[in-house]
Amino acid sequence: MNKFLTMTSALQKAEVLLQEMSIGEKAQLAKWLTDDLSYRLPGVEKTTGVCGGSACIVRTRIPVWLLVEALHSGASEAQLLLSYPSLRAEDLTNAWAYYRANKVEIDGEIVENESIEV
Repeated sequence: MNKFLTMTSALQKAEVLLQEMSIGEKAQLAKWLTDDLSYRLPGVEKTTGVCGGSACIVRTRIPVWLLVEALHSGASEAQLLLSYPSLRAEDLTNAWAYYRANKVEIDGEIVENESIEV
């Protein structure tokens, strides 16, 4: 069977099902889609056992939460690039996109790491 026809058929079925769903069911579906897509953002990866499993910039052990916290604390992107020579401007763009898609996760990690006593 033609892959395009199968995809179109699946989308048509999804459209019909969507019309039949309650608001709660649509919200659950949106959450599942967001969760599924959020792990596919380029340039950011989670690896068990690396930085506590936090989302990090690929090729580095720099967690997204750390970059977001620095930005919220007043650091500029230029300062971040100078402070972390392994980072590229593209990495920051990817980090900000990951944050937008996973705000609750990253904000939680910021709070969690602020409460750690050194």
